[in-house]
Amino acid sequence: MTIITDPRCTEYRTPGHPEKPFRVVRTVELLKSQRTLPLNWAEPSEVTREQLLRGHSAEHLALLETPADFDADTPHYPDIANHARRGVGGAIRALDLALAGEPAFSLLRPPGHHAVRDHPMGFCYLGSIALAALEARSRGLRVAVFDFDVHHGNGTEALLAGQDGIAFASIHQSPAYPGTGLADVGSNCFNHPVAPGASRDTWRAAFRKGLDRLLATKPQVLAVSAGFDGYKGDPLAHGTLEREDFEWLGNIVRETGIPAFSILEGGYSLDLPDLVLMYLIGWSGINRAA
Repeated sequence: MTIITDPRCTEYRTPGHPEKPFRVVRTVELLKSQRTLPLNWAEPSEVTREQLLRGHSAEHLALLETPADFDADTPHYPDIANHARRGVGGAIRALDLALAGEPAFSLLRPPGHHAVRDHPMGFCYLGSIALAALEARSRGLRVAVFDFDVHHGNGTEALLAGQDGIAFASIHQSPAYPGTGLADVGSNCFNHPVAPGASRDTWRAAFRKGLDRLLATKPQVLAVSAGFDGYKGDPLAHGTLEREDFEWLGNIVRETGIPAFSILEGGYSLDLPDLVLMYLIGWSGINRAA
């Protein structure tokens, strides 16, 4: 398994904003110090303007260079356009590794699944997972995108709705930000809202149903928006998931038998590094009791 990261993604922050550098810094530290899971390390790929324009408008790319905040949650930072491009590059590098038989996790910030075609929103500047899916589709592959972040992947949905050969499933809390994802969209975007405070069993049943709907489309590659904010200790939602549930999520991704890659989306608790490790352990199939 390979972890894709770049220390430059920790160079920006706003005091008090939950999308903090520690999310990557402390997770990298834990992954490099643990001895349960053997890991390789890589950097994001370079991305082209053509790859970005598959999902976003030219106006959107120009907007990223404009020194003004995009909304209350999504500030402008110096060099944010390049930080966001590296996020896309991490997703595409993870795709390439997965297709070569190496599961890969892109551990970068900012996240991406709320960014829509024409503007950033919700801590997200470019739709990394959607752009990686569109890259895979450009190579003739059938793609499934599985989003288990506690918030609806409205940006991913907006970029992929109606795209032939791509299916998307989001399992998320509702009501919650951004207030979308109440019903399926078109024939390829499947939404499974879960009530605040719902039991772990309810969440697991929704995850399973969403993934099964994706598998019914016979994908050749599985892209995962891995958000860890459904955790019971996360400050931004009302999830009930425990550490073991993220290990279980990793297991069900592995059990598909499909080349898969994941990228970091949400997850704002201090336990994020451990949650990521649990997911990777489940995905790897390592027996921790051995």
